[in-house]
Amino acid sequence: MTDAPAVADPTADLLADDVSEQKAVRLVKRERLLAERVDTAGGAYPVSVPVTDTIAALRERYADLEAGAETGVTASVAGRIVFSRNTGKLCFASLQSGDGARIQAMVSLAEVGEESLQAWKELVDLGDHVSVTGQVISSRRGELSIMVSSWAIASKALLPLPNLHSELSEETRVRSRFLDLIVRDQARETVIARSKVNASLRRTFEGHGFLEVETPMLQVQHGGAAARPFVTRSNAFDADLYLRIAPELFLKRAVVGGIDRVFEINRNFRNEGADSTHSPEFAMLEAYEAYSDYHGIADLTQELIQNAAIAVAGSTTVTWADGTAFDLGGQWDRISMYESLSAAASRAIGGAAPLRITPETSLADLQALAAEVGVEVPEKVATHGKYVEELWEHFVKGGLERPTFVMDFPLDTSPLVREHRTIPGVVEKWDLYVRGFELATGYSELVDPVIQRERFVEQAKLAARGDDEAMRVDEEFLRALEHGMPPTGGMGMGIDRLLMAITGLGIRETILFPLVK
Repeated sequence: MTDAPAVADPTADLLADDVSEQKAVRLVKRERLLAERVDTAGGAYPVSVPVTDTIAALRERYADLEAGAETGVTASVAGRIVFSRNTGKLCFASLQSGDGARIQAMVSLAEVGEESLQAWKELVDLGDHVSVTGQVISSRRGELSIMVSSWAIASKALLPLPNLHSELSEETRVRSRFLDLIVRDQARETVIARSKVNASLRRTFEGHGFLEVETPMLQVQHGGAAARPFVTRSNAFDADLYLRIAPELFLKRAVVGGIDRVFEINRNFRNEGADSTHSPEFAMLEAYEAYSDYHGIADLTQELIQNAAIAVAGSTTVTWADGTAFDLGGQWDRISMYESLSAAASRAIGGAAPLRITPETSLADLQALAAEVGVEVPEKVATHGKYVEELWEHFVKGGLERPTFVMDFPLDTSPLVREHRTIPGVVEKWDLYVRGFELATGYSELVDPVIQRERFVEQAKLAARGDDEAMRVDEEFLRALEHGMPPTGGMGMGIDRLLMAITGLGIRETILFPLVK
């Protein structure tokens, strides 16, 4: 049986025809603007227009202006027209600035004259950027307005805006973020929130004496995390290079060099899947503090996140996009990975005796438990630690709503982490979970170059078995460690995911221009 032929969407065709017709009409208006300009050095659009005040500043200054009042103050503002209504002798338009603030422009026959009023009616469209000059007043209905005495088109919109009263689809929002920013308050607020978060992170680090640095994005060898890299080619060096998956190994070099407190906020690239919490390109924060450990870096991480929440929301209780209040305040729980897995598996499976999963639990027992509950681990990465982590995600992860540090991970899945000081078979590592997703990770860093080489060799064996995410032996990094690295606590946190925790949005909404197919 063959598939039926696709049926064209007549509505889509009509919309496309309408847009094409509107563009043709607007192009004619652009030609008229060009023809009527005396100075054509800037084409149809002026190089600059008069602006004395922002729309937001006027709204704040005259917030209490009574309906029908006049200020006697002349101002020039500019913005995009998002609403327009033309009548016989008076035209109304709403001008919107980039921050979403709006003011009404009133273009009247009495103020601008017949020729200028007619030109407004004939040339100005929704979406155009215009500059208006006139007295600041309040209309009879109490709307803050500019009674226009002169105006100019700053930029002609050749394509129409989307319907401001209809919700844009998620696909349209991420593919055409410029439209999303024009029509949707939440989009602008998310950009503002992200800027406030980054500024807050930097302030907190500065308060603790950290230095911000930048490390290479093009690397001769990928490392610092278990992930599949993007590969590119350098013509100048005649060599393959990797887009970095993490800045860790270079930031640790900085610690070896004496920069005891160092951080970086920058882009990482991982050639993996994309979903509601993952993006191939994402912003990452990593920080390292000499003479600290995974407990100290957990305290710092909590402070960083809580300060960021306060910067956005005014308190540690944030309000998500759906209206839900979420509390990031207080002291966050710290639970053991092995103990929480044992307890959750016991509750789920039951039985005469509670399950006890420890670093000594055999691979065969873990495989049997995984088979019983339907957890699959590929043969090429089938280690004790991988089974423990996959089983933990199955039994425990989904129940973590409040911010929680999950402590003490299996040794064989954490090649860059120091062994636990008192518990054999685990390392001093935590993952921070918020709303059921991993937000950050922290270590007591492995600083012994002999043990680090052994760990790299074990990773290389996994790579030889087909594990694309395994690390390679990094001789340059090992050489740095051999010069002596102090005891250090380190952490990494996704900036996009931090925004998810604060705003309640998915990752494609928190990234300004996400990669889409």
